[in-house]
Amino acid sequence: MIPLATNASAPSKTASPDSERAKLATAAKQFEAIFVRQMLAAARKTDLGGDLFSSEGMNTFRQMQDENFADIAAQTGALGMASMIQAQLERHLPEER
Repeated sequence: MIPLATNASAPSKTASPDSERAKLATAAKQFEAIFVRQMLAAARKTDLGGDLFSSEGMNTFRQMQDENFADIAAQTGALGMASMIQAQLERHLPEER
């Protein structure tokens, strides 16, 4: 699972643009993982005629499986959302020296 960022404050004036870009990349991947988790959870809520293997244990397993998939998809950039978010937000960072 992707750890959440602990410091969500505005960029400091002493922080280097490279470290701010690294933080932005991490945050964008975290956002993508959260989005994919919510998308999969919504898809799991649909009922297409019942499930032979529906139980609390199976539901927990599927939730864990979806969370793991979301984390892997975000880390590998499989959907490309994190890179698009990062590219849009990097425009607001100070220029590199």
